[in-house]
Amino acid sequence: MRFTRNLAVALVAILALNSCKVPSRLELAEQAARVVVSPSQIVVPAIAEVFSLIERHADASTVVAFSSLAFGARLAQEKLGVPSASVHLQPSVIRTFADQGMMGNIRLSTSRPMWFKRGLFRLIDALILDRRLKAPLNDLRARLGMRPVDRVMHRWMHSPQLVIAFFPEWFAAPQTDWPANTHAVGFPLWDADGEAAPLADAEEFLAAGEAPIIFTPGSAGSTMQRFFRESVKAAQQLGLRAMLVTNYPEQVPAKLPPSIRVFGYLPFSKVLPRAALLVYHGGVGTLAQGIKAGVPHLVVPHGYDQFDSGWRVEQLGLGSSIPETRYRAGRVVRAVEGILGDAAAPQRRAACTARIDSQDAVARACTLVESLAPKP
Repeated sequence: MRFTRNLAVALVAILALNSCKVPSRLELAEQAARVVVSPSQIVVPAIAEVFSLIERHADASTVVAFSSLAFGARLAQEKLGVPSASVHLQPSVIRTFADQGMMGNIRLSTSRPMWFKRGLFRLIDALILDRRLKAPLNDLRARLGMRPVDRVMHRWMHSPQLVIAFFPEWFAAPQTDWPANTHAVGFPLWDADGEAAPLADAEEFLAAGEAPIIFTPGSAGSTMQRFFRESVKAAQQLGLRAMLVTNYPEQVPAKLPPSIRVFGYLPFSKVLPRAALLVYHGGVGTLAQGIKAGVPHLVVPHGYDQFDSGWRVEQLGLGSSIPETRYRAGRVVRAVEGILGDAAAPQRRAACTARIDSQDAVARACTLVESLAPKP
C-alpha cells in the first residue's frame, strides 16, 4: 500500500535520530555543557534537513513518527499539516509538575513546591536548552513565515496529535499533566545479531565458569577509563568473573586476570540471561534488556536520562545506583553484595520480566501511528 510505504520511509528517516539521547537533567554547572553540547551539534543541523526531507516526499497518504529531538519533523507537522506522532524512549523527556522522577541527583516528587519545579524548568530552558536550540529553530521558522516559539523542549516538542511513550506504565506512571494524547505502550527491545567470532568467544567464556558480572558504559562511553579500572578492582575483591563490554578497548586496563575478559559489541538478549549482574550507565535500551533478562542491576549514571533510570530501578527493587562521580571499587563491592544478598529480589525481577512484551509494544505503537492516516 502507498500509505504503508510512505510510513516506513518516514519512520526510517526520522527515527534514525534516536541515537541522540534527550537529557533528563541539565545540571547548572560543568555537567550541563557536557550533556547538551554534543546532542545540540547533531540536532541543530538536522532541523532543516529533516523538514526538507518531509517536504519533498510527503503526500496525502504520509504519516510521520519522529523521535524526541527531531524538531524538523515537528516543524513539518505544524507548517505542512503532515499527521505526526512524537516517539519518546525515556519518561524524563516528558516534563511534569507532578512526579518527574529524577533530574540529575534532584528528586522532583509531588512534594516539591510548584514554584521550585517551575523555576528549575525555566532556568534550564533559559540558560541551556533555548540558548542552543531556539535561535536556529526560529530562524528557520521565520524563513517559512512562521511565528517564533519559546521553551522548545517544554511543551512544543510534543506532537499535539499523538505521543508514543516507549516504556510501560508500571515503569513510569502517566502523570496528570502529560499531553492528553500520550500512550505508554511498553519497551521496544532490539539488538543486532552480533558477529560470529565475538559471540563464540563470549560463549566460551560464559561456559568456562560461574556467571560473570557484565560491566558496560554504553556505546557512547568513550572516556570511561576510571569506570573500568574500578570495575576490575571490584570484581577481583568480590572474587567474581567479569566481562568488560565496550567499543573502546583502549580504555580498559592493559593487564587483566584470566577471570576478566574484554569484549566488543555483544547482543545483550543472548548474554544477559547468563550474567550474575549488569553494571551499566542507565541507558533505557540496556535497562529494558536487563529487565527482560531478569538480571540484577547496578546503574552508574553520568548524564542524560540515566539518573532517572537508576532511581526507577531502585523503586522497582531491581537493583541499586551509584553516580559515576562516586564510583569506587569499595562502594561497588558493598553495593553488589547487597544486591546479590537480597533474597526477595529474584521474585521481583521475575515479575517484571513477565510483564515485558516488546512485540506487543511495537504493534501497539504501529496501530496508533497508522490511526493518524487520513481516511480515504
